[in-house]
Amino acid sequence: MRADLSARAVDARELMDDPDADLRMLERTYERFPLINAVVSRWRAVYRRDIRPRARTRVIRVLDVGAGGGDVSRALADWSRRDGLAIEVTALDADARAVRWARSRGGGVKYRCAYTSELVDAGETFDIVISNHLLHHLSGDELSSLLQDSAALISDGGVVLHRDIARSRLAYRGFAAGTLPFARNLLAGSFIRPDGLTSIRRAYTPAELSAVIPSGWSVRTALPARLELRYEVSDAGS
Repeated sequence: MRADLSARAVDARELMDDPDADLRMLERTYERFPLINAVVSRWRAVYRRDIRPRARTRVIRVLDVGAGGGDVSRALADWSRRDGLAIEVTALDADARAVRWARSRGGGVKYRCAYTSELVDAGETFDIVISNHLLHHLSGDELSSLLQDSAALISDGGVVLHRDIARSRLAYRGFAAGTLPFARNLLAGSFIRPDGLTSIRRAYTPAELSAVIPSGWSVRTALPARLELRYEVSDAGS
């Protein structure tokens, strides 16, 4: 059956979001996320562009929202250690299953099970707020809340970087074809392939995302089929 990509499939649900999802399959999905993100998410480039330069002069705090299994958080912490930089990374997720699994992996990351609104209420701030493949999970109201909270959590001179897949026929076909050879081996017993295809169907196009974001936010695009929702706060002392 051919997927309809003419509009966001907002009623489609990813299997791993089911509270009753098979725990073994869920944990195997977390285990496989580093492989997928290494290919499609390009966080190493983001680290070099936006995180490392800020960390060269002072200790910075990074908040990873909707961190899931925490692989992006651990990668950032590892890259900073290799560069001899001081970065404090907090992996935040509202799903206790994800936090419990991620915490068992350590990696010099602080893991927290909470919502961004709780951090805002506590008056916490960070130098950098990020997310990976989170936006397409959210309803319109949830997206608005995330952006409001992100802006409240960022300190002077800081930046928010919410990165996600961009919906397109090419992205859908590319992911379908690229994961098919691994469906019965490397990705077997996980939700990676079906949920990945659902993610693309739920994702925004650049134009759709640009139309719903508030003033002060910008949308950038990159290969392969990437969206980056960006918000920066000028340094009051500069």
